[in-house]
Amino acid sequence: MVTEKPQSRAAGGIKILKTLNELYLGARRKLREAGISGYDLEARLLTAAASHRTKEQLLRDRHHYDTDGSYEAALNALIERRLKGEPIAYILGEWEFYGLLLDITPDVLIPRVDTEVLVDAALEYIRKLPKAARVLDLCTGSGCVGLAIAAHTADARVLLADISPAALRVCRRNIIRNNLIRRVTTMEIDALKSQPLLIGSFDAIVCNPPYIPSGDIAWLDESVRGYEPASALDGGEDGLLFYRGIVPKWKETLSEGGLLAFECGAGQAPAVAEILRVNGLEEIRTYKDTLGIERVVAGIWRRSGPPEGG
Repeated sequence: MVTEKPQSRAAGGIKILKTLNELYLGARRKLREAGISGYDLEARLLTAAASHRTKEQLLRDRHHYDTDGSYEAALNALIERRLKGEPIAYILGEWEFYGLLLDITPDVLIPRVDTEVLVDAALEYIRKLPKAARVLDLCTGSGCVGLAIAAHTADARVLLADISPAALRVCRRNIIRNNLIRRVTTMEIDALKSQPLLIGSFDAIVCNPPYIPSGDIAWLDESVRGYEPASALDGGEDGLLFYRGIVPKWKETLSEGGLLAFECGAGQAPAVAEILRVNGLEEIRTYKDTLGIERVVAGIWRRSGPPEGG
């Protein structure tokens, strides 16, 4: 016995209805043929978004039919944007970072898995403190680093700081979205200027600053160069502008024995470590990402200098 597929009558005749799974498979094929490496995951995400479902709901409802063709039309529009190079995080308006779902707009960088190393380094330090930590996330963008730190500690208080009012609006939405309004706040701050009066001290400062050398911006992939905010990418002539500007100004806001930790680009770790060293930070170490690249550099600030005999 052959089971016929459901049909709908439209102005142009009879149309065969497609299931959500068939829409997903079609999207997967288009993305694969376009050479998009994450075609399978992206097809699932786009199909879920077009059908107003989560990934889990899409799997549950994969045999449901697109009865009026609206899901297919929405999916085709999303695929067209992706094939033109627009990053999927901006298409979806959200992205996952360190287990948190975050609102993402073109006003902020898309969080990368590399940046999770910065969260790891901060949490390793904070969890050893005998008190609730006060943390500053400079150049915060979407707030991903500071929010992840707050979400994975019981009582850390976090200040998300950025020069961009638009980025801080995204931060505030993410604070609310992740139910962290009791312990996370925002402030408009230029990281290259002296700290505002009465800002207080911090047990840890984390920062993922712009670190792409200005001359390299033009060579970035179009999905980055053409869509992500240039101000969050450009680190000056050699990519080290923000490290040189931040360390001498902001180390003074660290409590005794406080942590200053930076993300950096491939090959920049030795230079960033030297900037920390010449500015008096101690116990400088690096943390590697999943590809073995030295991705984070961190040091400890002590006003009294090294302990006796150290």
